[in-house]
Amino acid sequence: MKTLSFYEKRDLKNMQKVGNYLSQLPEFCYDFFTGIENNTSSLTRVNYAMDLSVFFDYLEKFVFKKPKMQITLEDLNSLQARNIENFLSYISYYECGDKYQKNTERGKARKLASIRSFFKYLFNHDMISSNVASKIQTPKLHNKEIIRLEKDEVTRMLNAVSSPKTFTERQKHYNQNTTARDNAIVTLFLGTGIRISELVGLNVEDFDFSQNAFKVTRKGGNQAILYFSYEVRDALNTWLAKRETLNLDPNEHAMFVSLQNKRICVRAVENLVKKFAREGSPLKKISPHKLRSTFGTNLYRETKDIYIVADVLGHKDVNTTKRHYAAINEDMRKAVAGKVKIFEAD
Repeated sequence: MKTLSFYEKRDLKNMQKVGNYLSQLPEFCYDFFTGIENNTSSLTRVNYAMDLSVFFDYLEKFVFKKPKMQITLEDLNSLQARNIENFLSYISYYECGDKYQKNTERGKARKLASIRSFFKYLFNHDMISSNVASKIQTPKLHNKEIIRLEKDEVTRMLNAVSSPKTFTERQKHYNQNTTARDNAIVTLFLGTGIRISELVGLNVEDFDFSQNAFKVTRKGGNQAILYFSYEVRDALNTWLAKRETLNLDPNEHAMFVSLQNKRICVRAVENLVKKFAREGSPLKKISPHKLRSTFGTNLYRETKDIYIVADVLGHKDVNTTKRHYAAINEDMRKAVAGKVKIFEAD
């Protein structure tokens, strides 16, 4: 029996999540998810399912006042633009089970995008006679503060991996067992700018140390070959030497494993990055994505080529790179300062 890869297991879990949401939604929602399956990732479909679940909860409670599974296409046809606008207002802060949830402008924009895709599908397939969701404007998105680590903060963070100063004795004892792994993870983030999902999915056989290269599976399933520095290579080799001493299952191919000797999970990587980042920069909230931003900014400063940065980071649109990586626009403005002369030399 074939062993499923990390990405196959992830897709299977996502498909199960979508199925759980669909079991509580009207039957025509199934047609939508079948229709978009070949053009979307499993994670995108999970997000759509979550967003539509919240939307139908709202319709059940405040618009049609009947169980959401009994909501019909005729009901959706009767919706007016104000119903969706009221929904966006409602999700600013709403009760969900025994918890309260809130949405910023970005959360609202994502849910509106899900609703638009849903209504567009229904309209294009003649399941409803009008697309009321297309009338709703996307909430205005303000630029988020871009956070990255400066060089001295990077140094302090890496030093914290090997000799943390603020850890308790228990934390220090625990850290002794994971130092090589954690240093390799943090160094790989800072030296290549890969996403956390890409790092977690890496296998040992994805690396070619003769070329200082490794294969990464990008968003959407595309694969790319990336290269790393000798600093990254040294950190990885130190970890691999430690990994060889572990009592791993012969079928465990994960590059990075937990103390339970299984593939490390996203949450564990997020926690270890935050833990060491607090020593490197206590006033900044640093996540793996902020380490990606740090790499992207540093790469631009070295190359002055936004297209190289976009390619290495796996961005399909260079505008995404400009929008998300600190100092790039600032450096561009600095580069042209003084190019326009006010006075001509005699």
